[in-house]
Amino acid sequence: MKKKLVGALSGAALLLALTGCGSDDSNDKLDAWAKTVCDQASAQTKQINDANTAITKVDKNGKPADVKAADSEAFQQISEAYKSLADIVSKAGAPPIDNGAAQQKDTVADLAKASAAYAAVKTKVDGLDTADQGKFADGLTAASEQADTANKTAESALNTLRKGEVGKAMANQTGCKTPAAPSAS
Repeated sequence: MKKKLVGALSGAALLLALTGCGSDDSNDKLDAWAKTVCDQASAQTKQINDANTAITKVDKNGKPADVKAADSEAFQQISEAYKSLADIVSKAGAPPIDNGAAQQKDTVADLAKASAAYAAVKTKVDGLDTADQGKFADGLTAASEQADTANKTAESALNTLRKGEVGKAMANQTGCKTPAAPSAS
């Protein structure tokens, strides 16, 4: 049950890893816009990663109350991170490209939906009955399914932001790159 919940969130840990190739004819205004967004987004990415780590640290055989508390706090942090990301993109203004205003509007709306979706997961977790381990497990399974839907909403928001020239410009910014995973040697 915990593995399913963590699996639903695993994509969130790397959501801001924006990939793409930089172009030789980089647009200085677009690069400046991307830098503004990415410099601020790195703190939100860290908050999402930290929340996911907190969920995995709770022993799957731990007390339901401990699992509930850790999950509730983590979902709150993730919700706040997506709300902050929506604010960052909103305040950055439209990226200086054709249809930049529409791309910004769609991204902000989707990030706000992701924030609300994770807030709803937190509410569901907060309402779980920890006195009955069977009911708690069933409720946690339902919450993990809801978290999976929230994760898909967040991924959709970030895919909107990753489109075309904007995605390429962001891929070149330090704040939007994820650290290389340690090698398993």
